[in-house]
Amino acid sequence: MSVIQKIRDKYAVVIIVLICLAIVSFLLQDVFFGSSRMFGQSTTVGKVNGEELDYREYMQRIENSQNRMRQQMQGASLDEETQQYIREEAWDQFLREHIMKAQYEELGIEVTPVEIADHINGKNPHPLVLQNFTNPETGQFDRSIFDRVRENARQDQTGEVSAQLVAFDNAIAEYQKNLKYITLVHQGLNYPKWLAAQQAADNGQNATIGYVQVPYATIADSTIKVTDAELNKYIQDNKARFEVPESRKVEYVSFDVIPTAADTAAAMAELLKLKAEMDTTPDIAGFIKLNSDLAFYDGYASRNAIQVPAKDSIIDLPVGAIYGPYRDNNVLVFAKMLDRKTMPDTVKFRQIVLIAQPGADSAVKNRADSLEAAIRNGADIAALATQFSDDPSSKQTGGEYTLSPNSYFANELKEVKDFVFSGTNGQLKTIKLAVGGYAIVKITEQKNFGPALKIAYLAKPVDASTTTSSDALGLANDFASKNGDRKTFEKTVQEKGLNKRIADNIQPMDFVLPGLGSSREIVSWAYKADKGDVSPVFTLEDKFVVAVLTGVRNKGLAPLDEVRPQVEAEVKKTKKAEQIAAKFKSPASLEAAAAATNQPVLTAEGVNFSTPFVPSMGFEPRVVGAAFNKAWGTAKVSEPIHGNGGVFVVKVNSYSPAPAPGTDYAQQRQAYEQNLKQVVDQQLFQVLKKKSNVKDNRAEFFTQN
Repeated sequence: MSVIQKIRDKYAVVIIVLICLAIVSFLLQDVFFGSSRMFGQSTTVGKVNGEELDYREYMQRIENSQNRMRQQMQGASLDEETQQYIREEAWDQFLREHIMKAQYEELGIEVTPVEIADHINGKNPHPLVLQNFTNPETGQFDRSIFDRVRENARQDQTGEVSAQLVAFDNAIAEYQKNLKYITLVHQGLNYPKWLAAQQAADNGQNATIGYVQVPYATIADSTIKVTDAELNKYIQDNKARFEVPESRKVEYVSFDVIPTAADTAAAMAELLKLKAEMDTTPDIAGFIKLNSDLAFYDGYASRNAIQVPAKDSIIDLPVGAIYGPYRDNNVLVFAKMLDRKTMPDTVKFRQIVLIAQPGADSAVKNRADSLEAAIRNGADIAALATQFSDDPSSKQTGGEYTLSPNSYFANELKEVKDFVFSGTNGQLKTIKLAVGGYAIVKITEQKNFGPALKIAYLAKPVDASTTTSSDALGLANDFASKNGDRKTFEKTVQEKGLNKRIADNIQPMDFVLPGLGSSREIVSWAYKADKGDVSPVFTLEDKFVVAVLTGVRNKGLAPLDEVRPQVEAEVKKTKKAEQIAAKFKSPASLEAAAAATNQPVLTAEGVNFSTPFVPSMGFEPRVVGAAFNKAWGTAKVSEPIHGNGGVFVVKVNSYSPAPAPGTDYAQQRQAYEQNLKQVVDQQLFQVLKKKSNVKDNRAEFFTQN
């Protein structure tokens, strides 16, 4: 202790100085590098109106969503498309929270602790409370469950339960803020009487019109010349139609790793060795599970349910016989007939499941025996199942199930399934469960008896060998080394007749490309390369790929080269309309218009302002509008109208009353405002998102798969 005391006395000042320097260093680090840096690298995955979004929080959101999805899929792995969906959903929710937070603050929307408490403890609990604290037996909200959770939170030493309840309170607060916001917006929607009256007047007449139409098709496209300047001007004049996100376009050649005849022979040799063991093994189920690429199904299937390439040869095998090998896609298979019996293809039954905790088997067995005795003496098994069963899946239906031999049923209750297909109709039995406990089962219906088969499949895939894969890689490397630019790339593809493919509209956060599957590495390369660059060899699951970057599109207006056909068609249509209108000039009558253009005078009836469609013309809103132009009425001929299918000259022959709808103003208002509310609910956030300044830097954090 004296040594320690000497150190304290002698070096106390030095230690204090060092601690102060460490604190100052920490503060300076935050000043110079910012809180959004991790080991010198920015952790800002994006921004919303200048507010930074942290990469670590984004990844945590993705992980939480992945865990929830795996639970829904009973632990199954998530494919790349599902992962992509989760990433985009997490990002959209991240943006939503920050955008809506700003909206709430601007409008002064908040939810107080008193409100939250009322939503939890009040007479009308919040929907989230009702949803999360429901009694599984009754299906109703149970406040005692909620009270127990709160009590556990007070006693929880780790703070985990408390943190969950805080998150739950926050979820209620966010729900209520959003509800208040949407309610404010909805209250701003109105269908005034003057608008209803105006629409009734506008739609209250049908017009019968005469018209002359000169279709655009009467002028050949080849006779209309357009310049790039005219096309670019059209794009500038119609910016909203040509706004595009950032994207890339690549063309690529794939060198597929395809198993050779030698690979097939090697797989066959391995399969034949295993087949010899399958002939003699007493444990066929264990052998198949250990050695086969097709899972062992420990059950029976009807002849119709069996769907394999060699079905006709397999289903008539005697018990113990083996058929094969046959090919099923890229797999070589032997099929062994294990058993055959006559079984129903559909069974209905009711069950009462009693789960036994360790040490309680005897008591549970006594309960099972009592319930079985009661049923044999006339008690209703459905009523007893609703009251006593520990099986939540069927409790509310009186323990009833309907199964076919190959339908899914919980593995924990395999003994029940075996009994209902091997027993007889009406039979009642108490079955001991391997998981602990008992099931009292009564077969209520068996129908459509027929042959049922139990078959084991020994399967081995034909995989490409290392030599085969190396050969494909060698071809890809040779191609990449000799074709370092786009020109030679294209030339070699043509000379050798290679199959070149295209991946277009590649977004920065794409992980999957059509025809290639998971290919994040190619996407990352495409956003770092220059147009015309040829890639190194990319190794994908079963192929090697060499790509050339052929298109770079920045966010903004689409370049002319990408939209030229569409823009040319519109500009040529405009020029055709001008030529046709010049022929019409300002006709005094439809007959004059017809004579000037050598087109007939036609008639259209039932034209109404409420619809842009005219039966004899199609979608022509400008023509419909002209038919109700008060400046022309029934006395004058319209000026040439540039329509969708051609240029029109129109004259109204007569107006007649249109059938009036049988709804009053109150009904119209309710329908109109309800429709607007639905539109708002669907599109409001997308509008807010578009109006926000959103920076998406996620691609920088996902440079490889």
